Amino acid sequence: MPMQSTKTRRQMLELMAVAGFVAAGGASLGMLLPTPAAAQGSPAVPMDQLLVEGALPDIWLGSKDAPVTIIEYASMTCSHCATFHNETFPTLKSKYIDTGKVRFTLREFPFDPLATAGFMLARCAGPDKREAMVDLLFAQQKNWAFTDKPLEGLSNLVKQTGMSQQAFEACLKDKALYDNINQTRDRAAEKFKVDSTPTFFINGRKQSGAMTISQLEKAIDPLLKS
Repeated sequence: MPMQSTKTRRQMLELMAVAGFVAAGGASLGMLLPTPAAAQGSPAVPMDQLLVEGALPDIWLGSKDAPVTIIEYASMTCSHCATFHNETFPTLKSKYIDTGKVRFTLREFPFDPLATAGFMLARCAGPDKREAMVDLLFAQQKNWAFTDKPLEGLSNLVKQTGMSQQAFEACLKDKALYDNINQTRDRAAEKFKVDSTPTFFINGRKQSGAMTISQLEKAIDPLLKS
């Protein structure tokens, strides 16, 4: 991915200034999003390590007794992540999650302050609405993440969910939430070597890149037979 444009840097500075986080370490988030890599044949990460909750509680979809567990690390401003959630996730949910075959959770791995803001707003929506907010932000990504006024785009979008402007601004000033989301990212990078998004752990086996439903089927179906 090319170096960040002046406009992108300006967007990030605008966001952090409004949220009051520049002094809280915003500069440390000047990370570039690597191109998603092909799945690697690395050893599986033990599930007992992956399932330990970090700074934020996991929000799970699917049965606790599902034979397959998928943990996704994503960034709200990642176009590959949006592609997965808009095009592949609905089939994954209907075919595997809703039928009790797969248990799924998405964990925050923001690559920039704007992505952090998106995740903060999803968390502020509440546990029962967080996934719906994530879906909305991915579906409308181009209307807020890649505009001249990303905060205005975000504000207009979340108003559709009933969030007031006051709640929007209060959420983006929640220092504890901001820190917890970035701790989630840092833990994944350090402990599980996540360095691109989306990254999936399917029963502990790491897969990187926006997987198609065909690729997911090849990874999931053998686990259902074992």
